[in-house]
Amino acid sequence: MIKVLVFVLLILVGLCLSPLIIGQSGYVYIAIGEYQIETSLVAAVVGLIVFYFALQLLEWAIMLLLNLILNSRYLPTKWRQKAAKKHTLTGALAIAEENWSTAETAMAKGAQQGEIPLLNLFAAARAAHHQGKTTARDHYLTQAEKSPVAKTAVNTSRARYFIKQGELAQARAIVDKLEPTSKSSEPVLKLAIDLYQQQQDWQALKLLLPIIVKRKLLNDVELQTLSVKTNTIILADAAKKSETELEKCWQWLSKSERKHDALLVTYTHGLNGFNRQTKALKLLEKQLKSAPSATLFEALPDLVGADDTDIRNVLARLESTHENDADYQMCLAKLAMQQRDAKQAKTHWQNVCRIAPTHQSWLSLAQIQEQLGENSAANQSYRKAANVL
Repeated sequence: MIKVLVFVLLILVGLCLSPLIIGQSGYVYIAIGEYQIETSLVAAVVGLIVFYFALQLLEWAIMLLLNLILNSRYLPTKWRQKAAKKHTLTGALAIAEENWSTAETAMAKGAQQGEIPLLNLFAAARAAHHQGKTTARDHYLTQAEKSPVAKTAVNTSRARYFIKQGELAQARAIVDKLEPTSKSSEPVLKLAIDLYQQQQDWQALKLLLPIIVKRKLLNDVELQTLSVKTNTIILADAAKKSETELEKCWQWLSKSERKHDALLVTYTHGLNGFNRQTKALKLLEKQLKSAPSATLFEALPDLVGADDTDIRNVLARLESTHENDADYQMCLAKLAMQQRDAKQAKTHWQNVCRIAPTHQSWLSLAQIQEQLGENSAANQSYRKAANVL
């Protein structure tokens, strides 16, 4: 509405001023070489306006002609690109539906003229893998590998596919080529962690642990579990070789790691194997005084002999604080049986059944009661053991 009012005002102003302009037409003289132009000011202004519009019209015509020529030349390419987008969308939807056959076909077609062909090739390889078409999968990855920026991604994908197929040796060859270090990407490091565990290459995994901690690739619980498992197996393997190798692995551990119950128990088992029970018992006694745990209670009956009174005295002093600890009572019951003290063992098994009754605890109590000639009580314990099942 405002534009209309402005145009109306301009027209009215022009009508009012036109008589004055015509009356005062002015004079324009232009000389270019041998050519001379004489005209009024009004005609010159109108001529300039017409000339300007003629130039605009010529520009529009030229641009239109150029667009027609270019579009006609590149139109097939645009059609192919449009078709590639359509195939890519179809493939993405098929992947979401886990329709792997359709996804592979669509993504492979979309890679031909797609904006990001690497994306299509990796998606097609994934779809082919889910169908068990390893040849097609490797073909797509080979095509993707032609791009310099995709080499690491291609190798990582290949290794993961080999792991899923159970071909760990081929996966290891690729991981070794990637050379996992502190500078490697997170996917490469996680791939190495997974592969080393499946191959049970704990030494290689041990070398990665500092990097895992620094890069925070695992949460605290996962890291603790992996670290303990790795070190425990390395210690156990070292104990099978020699005492020197066992000590070397033990000294390799940090101070905090050497205080971990599972690692300490593994180490003491190794010491016992080399007839170093005295050192093993001292370590267990020290740990038991500072931090008694279920792991220690479970391991002690296999590490302590019937004549080892010092550690039994330490356990006796824990009676007041661990009276209602089922693991503690079970440990005392097994140690009592080492000394053939069936009555004391029965008391501890009764405590276990009171605190945390299980099939095995009721069964152990029944067997002790049978040894003591308490057949009626033993039958009741057997029935309770069956009921727990």
